[in-house]
Amino acid sequence: MESKNNICDSCGDTNCSAKNQGQTESKEEYTDRRRMQARLCRINHKIIVLSGKGGVGKSTVAINLATALMLEGSRVGLLDVDIHGPSVPTMLGLEHETLQGTDGGVLPVELGNMKIMSLGFLLKNQDDAVIWRGPMKMGVIKQFLTDVEWGDLDYLIVDAPPGTGDEPLSLCQLIQPLDGAVIVTTPQRVAAVDVRKSISFCRQVHVPVLGVIENMSGFVCPKCGEITQILPAGGGKIIATDMKVPFLGAIPMDPAIAQSGDDGQAFIHHYASSPTAKLMHDIINQIKTLDKPQEGT
Repeated sequence: MESKNNICDSCGDTNCSAKNQGQTESKEEYTDRRRMQARLCRINHKIIVLSGKGGVGKSTVAINLATALMLEGSRVGLLDVDIHGPSVPTMLGLEHETLQGTDGGVLPVELGNMKIMSLGFLLKNQDDAVIWRGPMKMGVIKQFLTDVEWGDLDYLIVDAPPGTGDEPLSLCQLIQPLDGAVIVTTPQRVAAVDVRKSISFCRQVHVPVLGVIENMSGFVCPKCGEITQILPAGGGKIIATDMKVPFLGAIPMDPAIAQSGDDGQAFIHHYASSPTAKLMHDIINQIKTLDKPQEGT
């Protein structure tokens, strides 16, 4: 991929939103927006990972998606914007990393050919609670997009906070254009019903839905490999069909996924030969081919 010009005045795109100052926009706001757009213009594909509620494995999906793309040779950025639960540093063994600043901004932490940014890198103590009101959260999200030196990337994978509140809304409005959203759920109905809300949210903010992933879909026996259904199965697939969006696949509960997260390793890399990793690759290959908005999104 060729580097995209990051100077708004010479990019040649007459429709670029950063070309002109908005009527209600201050000079400072306009300058910040141009800086942010200059960063984002150098990123070819931007994918946001959403969930209707917490605890469904959204960060696991985001990390393994980003890692798989990196292992295939792509230049990848992973942005962890789950402000109240920034788990990406721990799940990648980077919790003791610190950020470095330059005259032009902030350098993300690098792991192989992947650049990573998370609020977790800014906490002095991993046990500290982030007790912020909306404006502070919106401010740090904007800073992540404006000040972080992502450089030229093939993909930016964004691990968004759960739900359909201020933070996901700000992300979808600021990161333009978005290739689309991947929505993660667990199979039981009580979790899957929130998929409808996430899909409706995407449609209201004009973000294409790339598809739904049903996580924790059955338990993989670590001895024999047999999958046993513990939770009621199929909720994610049923709702994806009802809402006319792609169902990307199901990922079972595999003890190795939990262990790899605790060990600070990406499962899809360190357990690459496992049947579960192959299921993940099948899902990721579908995401890579979904370049156009789906019907009804």
